[in-house]
Amino acid sequence: MLDGKIQQILFVDESMIRDYQAIHQTWFERGKQRIIRTFGKHRGVKLVGYLNYETGEIYCEEHDTYDAKIFLKFLENLLSKNPKGKTVVILDNARIHHAKLLESFLKENETLLQLMFLPPYSPNLNLIEGLWKWLKEKVIYNVFYKTVPEIRKNVNAFLKTISAEPEAVIQRLCCKL
Repeated sequence: MLDGKIQQILFVDESMIRDYQAIHQTWFERGKQRIIRTFGKHRGVKLVGYLNYETGEIYCEEHDTYDAKIFLKFLENLLSKNPKGKTVVILDNARIHHAKLLESFLKENETLLQLMFLPPYSPNLNLIEGLWKWLKEKVIYNVFYKTVPEIRKNVNAFLKTISAEPEAVIQRLCCKL
């Protein structure tokens, strides 16, 4: 039986790593700026994930779409990975996070799982947003990918690398001064 204490706090969000070029920073001589064409087809890698701010653990799943069924499956997976103690999930107010489909699952698991919604228009309060920014900086900024598998390969390599360095994750994403 649980004593009602919170075991962990997880920050949850979704992100799409698109196939079109993201020109982040470039420098040109004044008056000689180049035009950089982009040719993406708005395909990419769709992720849903969590960040444990205390341990630096990152967990991500890739899906073809985002909907309430996918989010429910993600919550089920989250609980199976974290079966002991109460988990508080901090997330935004996306429609899929409030879907009726979730109600019975949340009721059945209320001693194990609590959703805490951030105020509208406050992505700066969701620490996992920093993960998506970091991932995009390292994987897609100033890079052209011809195929989605190329993006997927580099996204997975990035996630594997930083998952092996939880202290670096904590320092970069969780320590706000």
